[in-house]
Amino acid sequence: MKHLLALLLYGATLWGMPAAAAPVVIKGEVLEVKDVDAYTYLRLKTATGETWAAVAKTPVSKGVSVTVEDAEQMDNFESKTLKKTFPKIYFGRLPMSANDAAKINAAHASVAKKSEFSGDVKVAKATGAQAYTVADIFGKSATLKDKPVTVHARIVKFSPSIMGTNWLHVQDGTGSGASATQDLVITTNEAAKAGDTVLVTGTVRTDKDFGAGYFYKVMVENAKLQK
Repeated sequence: MKHLLALLLYGATLWGMPAAAAPVVIKGEVLEVKDVDAYTYLRLKTATGETWAAVAKTPVSKGVSVTVEDAEQMDNFESKTLKKTFPKIYFGRLPMSANDAAKINAAHASVAKKSEFSGDVKVAKATGAQAYTVADIFGKSATLKDKPVTVHARIVKFSPSIMGTNWLHVQDGTGSGASATQDLVITTNEAAKAGDTVLVTGTVRTDKDFGAGYFYKVMVENAKLQK
């Protein structure tokens, strides 16, 4: 198990740009922290000098030592949110803590194949060029990888503040439990609750490995929700 989100999450395909180098591990002392909607930017003092890294949004304090794993270098990356261009920056992940692993286990264990709402979920498909059903997203994941989608579905589980984001399981009545295609995992910074029917717009990710045994063949990251 070797890749994170949301982190990411954070290779060059996320930005539609080529990676300059293979993934590496970056270790250093945190000199500066900048948080944006989905990411935490860290200025690090490393053995070879200062550098910037970005990880899924998570609380990090100045002065602590961190290890950024699976870090992929990008050159001349522009953050429009920060209004800053980084000559060099690494997008990667922080190791999963035991606390986060326990939270993910609690968040997902009860909806592995069924949920309290799964028996009567029937939600109309969204409209528009990027609209898909839950079953569509699983079935077309190879072509939808790293592309935006919209799905109209019911939240069957909401778990806040795990690895700096909120986790949802959504269903719309399509797919099947036997093939594990009826329940879609979503990450978002927005609040919601189980039972809400929402319009979800986010980016499809495939083969997401968060470590500690948590692997998702298909999921949707950094979603916006509309009730």
